[in-house]
Amino acid sequence: MNLITVPHKLSFLQLFQWASRPSVFLDDCTKRYGDFFTVAFPGSKPFTLVSHPQALEHILTAPPGTFVSGEGSEKFRPIMGNYSLMVLDGKPHQRLRKLMMPSFHGERMRLYGNLICELTEQMMKSWKLENSFNLHTSMQEISLNTLLNVVFGVAEGENTEQLHQKLLKLVGFATSPLLALHLFVPSLRKNLGAWSPWGRFLRLQKEVDQLLYAEIAQRHQHPQPDRTDILTLLMSARDEEGEPMSDQELRDELLTLLLGGYDTTSTAITWALYWIHRQPDVRERLLEELNAIDDPSDTKAIAKLPYLSATCQEALRLTPSIVLGSVRIAQMPLEIMGQELPQGTWIYPNIYSAHRRADVYPEPDQFKPERFLEQQFSPYEYFPFGGGTRGCIGTTFAQFQMKLVLFTILSRYQLALIDSRPVQPIRRGPGLVPSKAVHMMVTACHLHRATVPALV
Repeated sequence: MNLITVPHKLSFLQLFQWASRPSVFLDDCTKRYGDFFTVAFPGSKPFTLVSHPQALEHILTAPPGTFVSGEGSEKFRPIMGNYSLMVLDGKPHQRLRKLMMPSFHGERMRLYGNLICELTEQMMKSWKLENSFNLHTSMQEISLNTLLNVVFGVAEGENTEQLHQKLLKLVGFATSPLLALHLFVPSLRKNLGAWSPWGRFLRLQKEVDQLLYAEIAQRHQHPQPDRTDILTLLMSARDEEGEPMSDQELRDELLTLLLGGYDTTSTAITWALYWIHRQPDVRERLLEELNAIDDPSDTKAIAKLPYLSATCQEALRLTPSIVLGSVRIAQMPLEIMGQELPQGTWIYPNIYSAHRRADVYPEPDQFKPERFLEQQFSPYEYFPFGGGTRGCIGTTFAQFQMKLVLFTILSRYQLALIDSRPVQPIRRGPGLVPSKAVHMMVTACHLHRATVPALV
């Protein structure tokens, strides 16, 4: 059986939909062509999108050597670096992934949890009673401050301050649509100095690299093994041969963590707060559960709250931070569910469409956290950060952060949407953001919960 292919000569509307509103494009194609279809955009290699759970299980659990992924992420090499997990395959990828995994598990998570709550409280000090604020901007502030502190730790000094400022600029530049265009169209990468976007990016990247390598060198010279930040942990990690990560590997993985985690997490929290305040019944049930927590510093107990967890899962299902999983490039001919896939086929797990299958999620367009309490979904039906060996390494941390930020905000302040009209999802990077700025207002304080100054 041959794959159904979307007509090569796509209409302008289809191209526009994919570039700006991928949810509309994917809904239309899935309705027309089903669980398997191939898209051939002008000037790019054809790729096959898959959203059937059985096929996804075959792909995500395939034996080593069946697929490679690094080639499909080559466009990110100029920004992430040669040793980023995104562009590596095989043993090099396995080695670095294994070295990085301890950063997001065990006792580290408890330490990160207290920091997440503190930084959220600091951010909320800028909110004023009955004044509106831009929800996504606030969540971006929390996400970036959390990442900078978790990755580098809290330390004073001129180099640290410069590093934080430059990284803030780099993250903003790297997640902009302008730079995305340069990554997908290599011919635009012209270094014309300050007169060109690519020239400005390269200059900023060079400044960040100088500060990063200076920070790494300083820690080599004056190690502080008691520090709990990710950089310290990675510098002390050793592979099976007893070898540490090189300075360039450290640099590339640090940037991968920052650039990969910033926008996805802030967007996920933004959508969650939007959906919660669109449905009063969800908000009331969630607040009832949050109020049952006697010790707000017990982040482990907070992270286990069932309805809070279900609410986060449903937000990630309905409006995922990543529309497609990492590409798999077939290294041999394959047949999956009767579909013939030649060697060299580019395959993308279609997260967005898999999360909206009516046979798995009845009323898929409705925000219903209860579905995650009533049923446990397989990692081939629900995988908001990708799956298999190419799944996001920070998945556990991102979900942990999401829960703690929601808890800290909702247990202290009562919020309301300024505009109750629905917003549509549009593209930003690999995921979906609200089509317009979501403004909210603080309408009341929960004084019995407040650990920050009352709003005035």
